[in-house]
Amino acid sequence: MSAPPSSPYPLAGVRVLDLTRLLPGGFCTLILADMGADVVKIEDPHGGDYSRTMPPFTRLTPDGPPVGAVYAALNRGKRSVVLDLKSDAGRAALLDLVAVADVLVEGFRPGVMDRLGVGAATLLAHNPRLVYCALTGYGQTGPLAAATGHDLNYIGTVGVLDLNGRPDQAPAIPGVQVADLSGALVATLGIVMALYRRTVTGRGGGVDASMAEAAFALTSLPWSEWAATRQPVARGSHILSG
Repeated sequence: MSAPPSSPYPLAGVRVLDLTRLLPGGFCTLILADMGADVVKIEDPHGGDYSRTMPPFTRLTPDGPPVGAVYAALNRGKRSVVLDLKSDAGRAALLDLVAVADVLVEGFRPGVMDRLGVGAATLLAHNPRLVYCALTGYGQTGPLAAATGHDLNYIGTVGVLDLNGRPDQAPAIPGVQVADLSGALVATLGIVMALYRRTVTGRGGGVDASMAEAAFALTSLPWSEWAATRQPVARGSHILSG
């Protein structure tokens, strides 16, 4: 995975397989691509990433078909391939790609990759140097692990939502996807740390990134104040948010 001496990018020479859709995983692998990694986006043959068809639309080339502007923004600098992981041929093709990859990022609910026959244990056995990152709403274990969710669910569950808005009004939804983006950043950091560990041990491993837990970490200041005073931080009344 070492970068060529002349490369200005720290992740030059690192190959990443991106099995994610929409914002969180796409933002994670976009950062990796911006740092020089060769990111190969893997999409299914039945429409691919949902953001392809989300308005507003733009074109990747002047004469190309219209695609969602979000898709274009998140997937610049990446290559792509279509694989049907529900087919034997698709799974075999993925194993071929994994054999020469450094990182795989997926955003399915826990258990989906195992049911497809290409779970973490299978892929790490196929390539022990692989860094396998699962980016999910609530992590791989716990009572909410299998729950569906979106950014609003995650920030509501961990208390971020309750801190936003005016004291005399209902919580205000943030203008950006706080859990999606903080989860992506945590996943990126975990991947980079796992790649560093691999330089020492020679082996890859798993990264379990939770969007809810990443958003919860953003509440460190109000929770520390509660621990000191046993008084909850009122919405819209904090020194930094009032």
